[in-house]
Amino acid sequence: RLPLQILASEHCVWYGECSEIEKHPDKKYNCNYTGPPIPLPSEGYDLLTELCPGYDYGNRELCCNVDQLKTLKSSLQLPLQFLSRCPACFFNLMNLFCELTCSPHQSQFMNGTKFNETNVVEVQYYIGKTFANAMYNACQDVEAPSSNMKALSILCGKDAKYCNATNWIQYLFDVSNGQTPFPIIPIFSDVPVSGYTPMNNKTYNCTEGLEDGSGPCSCQDCAKACGPKPVPPPLPPPWKIFGLDAMTVIMWISYMAFLMFCWCSVYFTVMSEYGPILESNNPLSLNINASCCETCGERFENALRTVFSSWGSFCVRHPFLVIWCSLILVAASCGGLVHMRLTTDPVELWSSPTSQARQEKDYFDSHFGPFFRTVQLIITTPLNDTFIYSPYFGGSDVPFGAILDKGILHQILDLQLAIEGIVATYEGKNVTLKDICVAPLAPYNNNCTILSVLNYFQNSHAVLDHSIGDDFYVYADFHSHFLYCVSAPASLNDTTLLHDPCLGTFGGPVFPWLALGGYDEFNYNNATALVITFPLNNYLNDSVRLGKALEWEKEFIKFMKNFNNPNLTIAFSAERSVEDEIDRESDSDISTILISYAIMFIYISLALGHIHSFRRVLVDSKISLGIAGILIVLSSVCASLGIFSYAGVPLTLIVIEVIPFLVLAVGVDNIFIIVQTYQRDERIHQEELHQQIGRILGEIAPSLLLSSFSETVAFFLGALSNMPAVRTFSLFAGLAVFIDFLLQISCFVSLLGLDAKRQENRFDIICCAKLPEGPETKTDGLLFRFFKKVYAPFILKEWVRPIIVAVFVGILSFSIAVVNKVEVGLDQKLSMPDDSYMLDYFRNLSEYLHTGAPVYFVVDDGLNYSSPNDQNIVCGGVGCNNNSLVQQVYEASLISNYSTIAFTPSSWLDDYFDWVKPQSTCCRYYNTTGAFCNASVVDPSCVRCRPMTPSGKQRPEGKDFMHFLPMFLADNPNPKCGKGGHAAYATAVDLYPNNTAIGATYFMTYHTILRDSPDFIHGLKMARNLADNISQSIDHKVFAYSVFYVFYEQYLTIAYDTALNLSVSLAAIFVVTTVLLGFDLWSAVIVCITIAMILVNMFGVMWLWNISLNAVSLVNLVMSCGISVEFCSHIVRAFSISVKKNRVERAEEALAHMGSSVFSGITLTKFGGILILALSKSQIFQVFYFRMYLAIVLLGATHGLIFLPVLLSYIGPSVNKAKVFAANQNYVGTERERLLNY
Repeated sequence: RLPLQILASEHCVWYGECSEIEKHPDKKYNCNYTGPPIPLPSEGYDLLTELCPGYDYGNRELCCNVDQLKTLKSSLQLPLQFLSRCPACFFNLMNLFCELTCSPHQSQFMNGTKFNETNVVEVQYYIGKTFANAMYNACQDVEAPSSNMKALSILCGKDAKYCNATNWIQYLFDVSNGQTPFPIIPIFSDVPVSGYTPMNNKTYNCTEGLEDGSGPCSCQDCAKACGPKPVPPPLPPPWKIFGLDAMTVIMWISYMAFLMFCWCSVYFTVMSEYGPILESNNPLSLNINASCCETCGERFENALRTVFSSWGSFCVRHPFLVIWCSLILVAASCGGLVHMRLTTDPVELWSSPTSQARQEKDYFDSHFGPFFRTVQLIITTPLNDTFIYSPYFGGSDVPFGAILDKGILHQILDLQLAIEGIVATYEGKNVTLKDICVAPLAPYNNNCTILSVLNYFQNSHAVLDHSIGDDFYVYADFHSHFLYCVSAPASLNDTTLLHDPCLGTFGGPVFPWLALGGYDEFNYNNATALVITFPLNNYLNDSVRLGKALEWEKEFIKFMKNFNNPNLTIAFSAERSVEDEIDRESDSDISTILISYAIMFIYISLALGHIHSFRRVLVDSKISLGIAGILIVLSSVCASLGIFSYAGVPLTLIVIEVIPFLVLAVGVDNIFIIVQTYQRDERIHQEELHQQIGRILGEIAPSLLLSSFSETVAFFLGALSNMPAVRTFSLFAGLAVFIDFLLQISCFVSLLGLDAKRQENRFDIICCAKLPEGPETKTDGLLFRFFKKVYAPFILKEWVRPIIVAVFVGILSFSIAVVNKVEVGLDQKLSMPDDSYMLDYFRNLSEYLHTGAPVYFVVDDGLNYSSPNDQNIVCGGVGCNNNSLVQQVYEASLISNYSTIAFTPSSWLDDYFDWVKPQSTCCRYYNTTGAFCNASVVDPSCVRCRPMTPSGKQRPEGKDFMHFLPMFLADNPNPKCGKGGHAAYATAVDLYPNNTAIGATYFMTYHTILRDSPDFIHGLKMARNLADNISQSIDHKVFAYSVFYVFYEQYLTIAYDTALNLSVSLAAIFVVTTVLLGFDLWSAVIVCITIAMILVNMFGVMWLWNISLNAVSLVNLVMSCGISVEFCSHIVRAFSISVKKNRVERAEEALAHMGSSVFSGITLTKFGGILILALSKSQIFQVFYFRMYLAIVLLGATHGLIFLPVLLSYIGPSVNKAKVFAANQNYVGTERERLLNY
């Protein structure tokens, strides 16, 4: 107890309220009074208990009356709403103000320094440093859930990280905060000063509970309660051997071991490959020694030969019937093109309707509405001037970047206002920004959300020019206001002499990390870019309102393209921009594609002809047949598109751009094989034309069937992919290849018969003109002679073959070593044309922005929020579980470099608990009607929602919870209540009809800045891992959703999808090849080995050429698998049916006869067309089509025409004895026997 002499000297400094304050007519000065404390009237007891719990001061003799208590309550509403979520913090704060206002011991620590008649107009308040520090320490971590920031950022007048115990209390007592009526000067000391003993009352640590039963603060609001800070797991060390990349070392050792093995076994290989492959020269013994498999294979092949021979003969004998039937079927199929739908929606292109991301997007859209559309500008200036701002009231100089020059800001504001004034027309009606923008406080406040620094100045030139000063000095201007607002963006009144609000005109804060770019750390004044974002409403299943938004965006893009200001450099984007630019890119690439195809068409038309002499140039040319062959290829593409259009399958740009190329490769190869085989064939004595072509078709059609059917099956199995782009391509490609095969063995064969009859003595194209009779000499083609006489013998020389094997195995080893180094993803910039305005936007986006996309943690329907147990597993305040949803997201934000979660989540549940507390003036209703009464309304019939009782101070449960929640979600924030949920949470809670229960809800935060595909993929992966952990902890489904997830989900499984697709395709090729080669297992293995080598080497090329793995490159890989069949299967089949004496000779014969057709058919045709693609304006064409197509053709040609014949000469399958026997039996004694040895 205090000594009697001290008690006798104690007196009040003030009591009661006197005159009104001129600057604050709603507030009054306290009356000067130096007498003893006066008993508080009984009507003030409840108010004293409410404001100063635990401080009833014994007999309640105080230095304040009821009016002062009411003023204290109204002044502390904002601190109460934001700090009461941490009981210890709020208790200490109220202790500070209760002692100041009412303490009977005022004279010990307060000194009235200025008086005006009966009014106290300034006091000194002596506060213990220990108390001040303890109060600050208990409050420094308290969160403001709706704004993803610390509460002290709102209550300290500056960013929380710059706040400390002294400057916080100084701000609380500064008249500039808009709440303090007159100056209160705090003096901090732990020892008596000038005869005054500083107020040093007991404080509570945030980890302590209070005597009234309130629990300790939550971890989110009290770092000391959290335990050790979470530590991200260490990154796995790179896999190394001897300090070098492990894959490189392993493949190098493997390659050297392979060379040693080959060198050791070369003798045995030479003996076996040149040794005889037949056990007897007696043809009759071959049939006896043939195995069951060989006999079945020979019979199957003979059946195919017979069927195709009969069919070929029929087509030549009845050409017009076959052609007309083909035309009718093609026309009927192409009729489906009238139902054709082209998909350009990126979501439809890249995300499967059954994928997790797509289902989560649909769930989010249906419960909360689709994510808003974004129109954004990133503004920089070519000016390099920086200027220094020197605060008048002291403090270090602050440098400002050129973009924050007032003149530049005025010019940017002019631009912003001009954009707000854009008028578009939709269906004859005007559409303005106000018709489509996000206005969170509508209908009370219809201002559009504009996330711009200029919203700190209320989007007003006058406010931007507002300054306070005299003829000599400027005390406050836009510099000081900017510095204040970036620290406290939610403030309604800055602490400078301007007293202008920072809150945007739309009723919400503009966070500096969203509106500024190019700054370092948190020095927003160093910004080099301004970001202006216009969120627009997005509409689900409302084509009219969506159409209005699209039209306004179109006008915006047009306006920005025409805008010019030498002081501003602007990168801009609208929601529709990407889709528009992809469409424009497709249109611009049509000419490139047409030129590419035209070159291939001209080559095919000219190269098909085999000119025997200059005299027969116009006869032996096959321009008309070549054109017909090309039309057949295009018809098959159109038929495939038509058939699937009948079925309602939408087209994609990939289908239109890739499939003609693919089918042309396959189709042209088949055309060259058919025509060149006919040109090299000698008609047997007494054989008619239809019999000759039938016989030729019988020989080559199984090979065509092998390649086409292998590709068709491989593509159809590729359609099992979950990726829409790959699935659609595979479906269309598989059907197009098969239709092309059917048309070639029917319609084209009939046309070949007609052309053969024409070629006897009529000119090509001008069929009515005849060639005069004259001597004819038939010669082999130049390319065929080159392959037969020069190329095939050379690469199969004994010393050349080991070199070829060593080189190709070396390339394979290199490719295997870099397969795991191919990047995954698709750079957005590649999908844009070279001259697109979006390229500047994407560059600025990654260079200047500091915050990533919003991420929502969505709690599935089914949680009972009225139950304390279910509340605790979600909320983040006092009494909530340590592993609650909000707590886990908060902990993830502490390691944002790893988790990619940038901030604590905004929590509607925690803000609702603060809003509904009886101590707050937020939750009130009219006791006459029961309707909600806003905190700004002054009406005696408005009463608090919950009683000021121990149970009333607890969280609402049951019916109470659901009764007041709709009021919270409809309440607009205002100076009296900053916790209203309308602006922040209007869409965050999906209420059941009639507000009977809560369905799905979300808790929003932001990703860290994500600059490229690996960042986006990592962000998606981390968010999903976090959501899965939360789901397991709370035993209820929670998923993470952000607008980019649907595009990047494919990359989480792209490696698996690629391996699966290519493996399934190879398996299909193996099975089909085995069957169609007459159950020749080993030939199928060799085909698959070669194709696998081509595919692995494609990955090597992708790594060397910086081509990433994504849906586009996967489509190309699946296509390369198909085209590789063309390069390999014909030569392997020719080898398998060859009856030469040994493997080398068989490989030489196969290469000579089929190699020239493959080379002229695919390689030369494609090479000319591909080179034109390099001229495309489209970067995606240059990278994914020119580079990959060139690699496909070059790798396919080199493997099929160089490596494969050498491989066959070493380990090719033995001759099928049953086939040799059958051939000898068929041709013995005929002229054909001589030709077999030609």
